[in-house]
Amino acid sequence: MSLSPPDRRLIDQCLEQSPQAWESFVDRFLGMVVHIANHASESRRIHLTAEQRDDLVAEVFLAFVDNDYGVLRRFRRNCSLATYLAVIARRIVVRRIMAIGIEPVNGHLPVEPQVDATHEHRIEDQEQVALLMSRLEPHEATVVRMYHLEGKSYREISAAEGVPENSIGPVLSRARAKLRETTNP
Repeated sequence: MSLSPPDRRLIDQCLEQSPQAWESFVDRFLGMVVHIANHASESRRIHLTAEQRDDLVAEVFLAFVDNDYGVLRRFRRNCSLATYLAVIARRIVVRRIMAIGIEPVNGHLPVEPQVDATHEHRIEDQEQVALLMSRLEPHEATVVRMYHLEGKSYREISAAEGVPENSIGPVLSRARAKLRETTNP
């Protein structure tokens, strides 16, 4: 699906900081971002409180306006705006859920986190991640670490590694396939 004329105008108005443009943008995409936050948590069997969900949604919209609407400035306008924003929103939500350590307990968030159990679980996870990463080529491991563990964008990885930006996706795909093979013999 290509970029619709109304979305093209909305982007232009936001970038020009026209009156009411941001409010229109939020009205247009709020439901989508809320759905993404709910779906990302539900698919991980995590129950978010309304406050946690609202914080995630706010974080996504802050990312959209960060660096003077950097997300909209980088949009190449060769697909639908909703698709582009959904991908970004999902990445932000998933990274944030993983970063704050929301972990399910019987399908729900713990009321009070168990510090010792969480710490031991993270150590076990780190050991497993280190073992899996050691099975990758050094370049693949670096790209996987930068993308999945450090939350860097394709552009940031490209600049750091000195490789074309469009080569990052295929490297990640190959690395994921290798990791799947080692965990599912």
